[in-house]
Amino acid sequence: MTTLITIIIFVISYCLLMLEKWNRAVVALTGGVLLLICNVFEWEEAFGFIDWSTIALLFSMMVLVSITKKTGIFTYVAIKLAQIVKGRPVPLLIVSGIFTAIGSAFLDNVTTVLLFVPVLLSLVKQLKLPAFPYLVTTIFASNIGGAATLIGDPPNIMIGQAVEHFSFLSFLNHMGPVVTVVFIVVMFLMILIFKNKLHYNKGLAEEFLNQDANQHLVKDKLLYRSLSVLFLTIVGFMLHPFIHMDITTIAVSGALLLLFLTDKCIEVEQVFQEVEWVTLFFFIGLFMLVGGLQTVGLIDELARAMVWVSDGDLPFTSMLMLWSSGILSGIVDNIPFVAAMIPVVQELQGYGMMNVDPIWWSLALGACLGGNGTLIGASANVVVAGLAASYKEPIPFVKFALYGVPIMLLSLLICTVYIFLRYLVPFLS
Repeated sequence: MTTLITIIIFVISYCLLMLEKWNRAVVALTGGVLLLICNVFEWEEAFGFIDWSTIALLFSMMVLVSITKKTGIFTYVAIKLAQIVKGRPVPLLIVSGIFTAIGSAFLDNVTTVLLFVPVLLSLVKQLKLPAFPYLVTTIFASNIGGAATLIGDPPNIMIGQAVEHFSFLSFLNHMGPVVTVVFIVVMFLMILIFKNKLHYNKGLAEEFLNQDANQHLVKDKLLYRSLSVLFLTIVGFMLHPFIHMDITTIAVSGALLLLFLTDKCIEVEQVFQEVEWVTLFFFIGLFMLVGGLQTVGLIDELARAMVWVSDGDLPFTSMLMLWSSGILSGIVDNIPFVAAMIPVVQELQGYGMMNVDPIWWSLALGACLGGNGTLIGASANVVVAGLAASYKEPIPFVKFALYGVPIMLLSLLICTVYIFLRYLVPFLS
């Protein structure tokens, strides 16, 4: 009976998250509390299921970016990039994609789109360009760029925390090459698809070029201190394997250092008010929901089923993980999917599959790139859609899927070739 109750609560919570009619943090937390009420687990167990390292890492990055953005540096860079390409529509599409991808890799994709999309919408409005091509490209670039690093996309953060020997450099080494290829291919397609819809208006472009980007930049000690600490934190992530300090400790240290250095410039209460608490509490509720599945043994059964279907064959299991995670992450948010799959991969080691690293990389690639399939496939998609709607530039669900699903399938095909050649060929002999 307990198992049935757990499944019902999990499925209903999932459906409500997909419908997006209620706040996702409230839905996830309600599901977690219902598991407590139904005695699936106790509070002590619930807190044990929550990955506090992931929560602390996300919180720290939010604090770092919250302080840094007050300097206007992100708006300044965006305007400068648009001026470098002289307001031309297609080059603007390219630089906005590159800027989003790089920002998503080193800041995280949700934070990047929150910072960049309002600026982007302002740019295209001034140049009287259609917003849809730029918004779609931004979503694709955020998920692709976020897939490259440990901190770029929430699924990667969760996988990085679950596997001790995965570092920031590990993700760059294993995810970076294929992500670069996928990004180049997708940007080429975006240019091909939208170039005839983007018309250059020389008069508006000249007016835009006359703007002074410096007026958005606050050149004081807050700028230099925040950029210095942010840079040191990212360097710390890269040196993580050599300094023997986990990335959460590095991120928390960076956030606290910047709070101390800017205490006289900005109130801590104000910084904390801008933290994305909804995202953090969503994660907490999500970990509790998945903990319920673990408690009643469903995760273990899922792992056994995967071993049974694949017969313990590593190449088949990796491909199964890549495509199932990719397609399902396009249908549902990739965060709850990865939260459910992490303990499954961990269980696979208990069934004789010792080298599961290819399966981890397959899960990461499938979840991150599969998120491009629909508007609810990834958190960054939902954020962009919400911001666009607030600026009266709504993104139709079906219209997005017409672009997103083919991009998702193409990305998974590229990843299939990459995983096969890099990891699986030795196991076929």
